[in-house]
Amino acid sequence: MKTSIKTKNDAKEVFKKCQTCSRTFAYLLNREFEHPMEHEERALNPLAGGILNQGHQCGMLWGAVLAIGAESFKIHKDIDKATSIAIKATQDIMTSFVKTSGATDCKDIIGYDLTSILGMTKFMIKTTLQGMDNSLCFNLAEEWAPEAIKIATKSLSENVTIIKQPLSCASEVLKQMNASDEDMVMVAGFAGGLGLSGNACGALSAAIWKRMLDWCRENPTKNPPYFNNKRAKKILKAFHKTTGDKMLCSDICGRKFKDLEDHTQYIKQGGCKKLIEVLASS
Repeated sequence: MKTSIKTKNDAKEVFKKCQTCSRTFAYLLNREFEHPMEHEERALNPLAGGILNQGHQCGMLWGAVLAIGAESFKIHKDIDKATSIAIKATQDIMTSFVKTSGATDCKDIIGYDLTSILGMTKFMIKTTLQGMDNSLCFNLAEEWAPEAIKIATKSLSENVTIIKQPLSCASEVLKQMNASDEDMVMVAGFAGGLGLSGNACGALSAAIWKRMLDWCRENPTKNPPYFNNKRAKKILKAFHKTTGDKMLCSDICGRKFKDLEDHTQYIKQGGCKKLIEVLASS
């Protein structure tokens, strides 16, 4: 794995090209690791705005975590090691992000509810008045990108406790969707609401990403819709029906996980079994 950090920070220009924060950060990290993954990056579009503009974890995090999982799979051939390191690296990258942005959730960072027409309108007007290059999201991307690359590179090479046959709820969804080992490790860090943090469900994001990845592979010259993504909305609807409109992992599970071993035991004992099956079949 490459260990040098690029001195040129062109995050804003990449953001303009990629159009969504989630795709932007997967692109930036994959470029640093010298392993571009065009389909996988494009498939992240619906996770922008905190999962379909729902305001949960910032798309920059989903994109960075996916790239970390991809690189962990490439440099750590053992699946147990790759999964364990991807989840620990996710925790590190989230800590870094919060230090820079002050929060994990999109709605807390931008201060608008993007699920409402009024909230979206206010956000777009503010962005227009500021100018795209000086918008909050573009400035945050520019500020955090070098640190994200630094933390990701460092975390992927650190020694961590390797759990035997670790399980990630997000990876288990993809397993039922007949995904490859690489795809499963790529989303491993989504577990427990990103890095076992208890935030918005990582299994949901994994299911949306996989359906969009399949779509991208079938439509190599197109981008999956960012707004009005009918397939992603269908998955979200099935998710809400199953969870009783609960979105946070800690609410769905009724607890937070102490560590990866705790999460693994929860999944082995049938935790979130029905939800995983619903997501995999949606």
